[in-house]
Amino acid sequence: MVEEVQSIMLVLTRQISSWDSRFYSISNSGIHSDNLKVLAPSQFLVTIPLQGLSGFRQKSSRRWRYYTPSGVQLLSPVMEPEKLHQWLEVEQFQKISAHWHDTDVSIQGDLVPARVISVLQGLLQRAIPACNLTNRVSVLESIGPTIRVTVETSEQMVEVELLPAVEIPGCWPRKARWPRFFKRWPSKDKTRCLKSFGFDLIARTNYHWQLSFLRAERLLLEGMDDDGGCRMKCLRVVRQLKEDVWCPGSRPVITCQHLQMILLWECERNPSSKSWIDFGSSFLRLVRRLLKCSQQRFLRHYFVRRANLLKSADANQLDKLADKLNRFLKCPTLDLSSYSDHGSVC
Repeated sequence: MVEEVQSIMLVLTRQISSWDSRFYSISNSGIHSDNLKVLAPSQFLVTIPLQGLSGFRQKSSRRWRYYTPSGVQLLSPVMEPEKLHQWLEVEQFQKISAHWHDTDVSIQGDLVPARVISVLQGLLQRAIPACNLTNRVSVLESIGPTIRVTVETSEQMVEVELLPAVEIPGCWPRKARWPRFFKRWPSKDKTRCLKSFGFDLIARTNYHWQLSFLRAERLLLEGMDDDGGCRMKCLRVVRQLKEDVWCPGSRPVITCQHLQMILLWECERNPSSKSWIDFGSSFLRLVRRLLKCSQQRFLRHYFVRRANLLKSADANQLDKLADKLNRFLKCPTLDLSSYSDHGSVC
């Protein structure tokens, strides 16, 4: 399914890029693409890189301007940015294509996510029939500034969220105060390499760009068990049980992204290789942390500690998940052998 979705998105984004050079085509780099993330069996996320924005410079302070997506100036703030969010100005880039100054994507020098999403959605709706994909791809109605489509694969129908993204290599955001002092995981060499990959700013709200660290997260997961540990095996089993038993459905309250965050926190808390030799105890540590997060409705982002990834999650679904996890932990005698040999997490 990953390969099918990626091939379809590749065709569509190539067509979009040919019409508007501000949007790159996604890369074709196999199931571990930097542009594609599997959140659940039928829920995918695809980031579409923006072209013509380079030489990013962070600003220490600014006077915020407030407006509606249509461009009307507001006299008082509508909302402050979340911990993972920020404004983005054209002048923060040393090299910028002239088209990013156009009013279809900017207001008073600010690059506006809602406007970028609107332009992309219009191009996508043209590209689907132009690429003869009307029978396989449909645009869903969305509440707010999101682009969601359904894609028919040979296995099943999947939902894909498309997100415009500004890739910022070689730079690390000030909000991500990482690595933390006196932590032994990951190694200093791994940390330096990871931070050199930079981060992304993705368009997910009307006003603010959201910090994203998908490349850094993937790099942390790669080679995680070279010391003979069972970290990824634990993640695979927890993910499979979540999908089959604890939190099934097409849009689960807990996604693969949440589980990866939990694993990263556990790796930092238990940096020793010895802590990850025994599968049973390591697996139960992840389950207990997942239970704690669902009960408290709180999961810190690994790189931006002040951000709660469950802030907007459905409370009823989290309560149901916590109840199932509690029952499991009271008698964790389930035969896990059928789960422990599944393939890697995308």
